[in-house]
Amino acid sequence: MKRTFTQVLLFLWLTLSTLAAYAQSDALLAARNAISNGSSRDLAQQFANTVELGFDGDKQNYSATQAEFVMKDFFAKNASSGFEYIHKGASPEGAPYAIGKYTSKSSSYRVFVKMKFFNGVIKIDTIDFTKLDTE
Repeated sequence: MKRTFTQVLLFLWLTLSTLAAYAQSDALLAARNAISNGSSRDLAQQFANTVELGFDGDKQNYSATQAEFVMKDFFAKNASSGFEYIHKGASPEGAPYAIGKYTSKSSSYRVFVKMKFFNGVIKIDTIDFTKLDTE
């Protein structure tokens, strides 16, 4: 009886861990696709109620609606010619983050995307764009 209970708990833990990992990669994939396509609308679907946006060290908090307009302006001025993740990870609590490289015709940016759980749903909490020096 005790062994069966332990096996059931182990099975449930593995199942929940797998589902959490899938949800994390799915959320990061949706964010990557939106940034790669320069779609502020699709990106806004992933935003938490309040989002911190940073551009070259200038960071501000915005509502999800305001953040969508800020990103729309950024994408209009820096049309995407590509975006890929370079590194992905997760906090000890399991919230995913990723570091990537965004390329436009005139510039390249290092991008940090941090997500958090809000009411059990993974949402974008922070996006930080830092212009890369090109020589």
